[in-house]
Amino acid sequence: MSFNLRNRSLLTVQDYTPREFRYLLDLARDLKRAKYARTEQEHLKGKEICLIFEKTSTRTRCAFEVACHDQGANVTYLDPAGSQIGHKESFKDTARVLGRLYDAIEYRGAAQQAVEQLAAYAGVPVYNGLTDDYHPTQMLADVMTMREHSDKPITEIKYAYVGDTRSNMGHSLMIVGCMLGMDVRICGPKQLWPSEDYMKIANDLKAKSGATLTVTDDPQVAVKGVDFIHTDVWVSMGEPKDVWAERIKLLTPFQVNANLMKASGNAQVKFMHCLPAFHDTETTVGKQIAADYGMANGLEVSNDVFESEANVAFEQAENRMHTIKALLVATLGD
Repeated sequence: MSFNLRNRSLLTVQDYTPREFRYLLDLARDLKRAKYARTEQEHLKGKEICLIFEKTSTRTRCAFEVACHDQGANVTYLDPAGSQIGHKESFKDTARVLGRLYDAIEYRGAAQQAVEQLAAYAGVPVYNGLTDDYHPTQMLADVMTMREHSDKPITEIKYAYVGDTRSNMGHSLMIVGCMLGMDVRICGPKQLWPSEDYMKIANDLKAKSGATLTVTDDPQVAVKGVDFIHTDVWVSMGEPKDVWAERIKLLTPFQVNANLMKASGNAQVKFMHCLPAFHDTETTVGKQIAADYGMANGLEVSNDVFESEANVAFEQAENRMHTIKALLVATLGD
């Protein structure tokens, strides 16, 4: 291997250096090509991987499971009802048990402290599948997707994230671009801007990489000249109804719609979303949003943009598996 990532955890976006991150992207590209060509070799035979999900998931769970299966590893899936974590057994004690049984652990939940405690006591690599603060495995897929859909070097790619920027996706997209020397625009109402802690991380990385970072509450300014426009849901499931009303009122001017895509001035601009997206009324939540708030043509993204050729969110979703596979192979592979 060009880089020795063996037995390394991934807890935050900035855990790996820019060169290590690029190495994972290159490895993911090679593994993707091998899967398509049916020439893939198993590098994880006999490995045991534990997947802990305290939050429900489609893409993260499936990506880890398929990646493990393709590479010959065995998987144990623990949902919120499937373990004693946090109820009868602490994260610290759980880590010391699972670390003796498994070669690696993935965790998806709320608290960043939880995944960090698992890593501190497990003695095996731990991967952050999403917390309230970070979504590092998503960043591997996002940058891979942007590289696939642009002829530019990574350092010349320009992208905007529009919406609730104090979220795990807002933090992560700000930090990854600053780490890799990209042109990053973070756009949302000032009340929802990232905290000073995350801004400091991004600015420190920017100073090293030569990245450009713009934080603005003007969507037109944010998207001018970009190659990609990202967004994410405005409200998480389980939040009170009054939060939905307040958030929707605050963020409606930041919807990614045809006018915002056009404002980029780039006919080839692409739309990205980590999914699921509230773009129509074909789901229970979508119907409720339309009934309660009159948003029948989508929430964070309009349905016409989501159903257009500009949308690369499904390639983005597929790349979750290839990049997670690269992470597993690099940290655990023979």
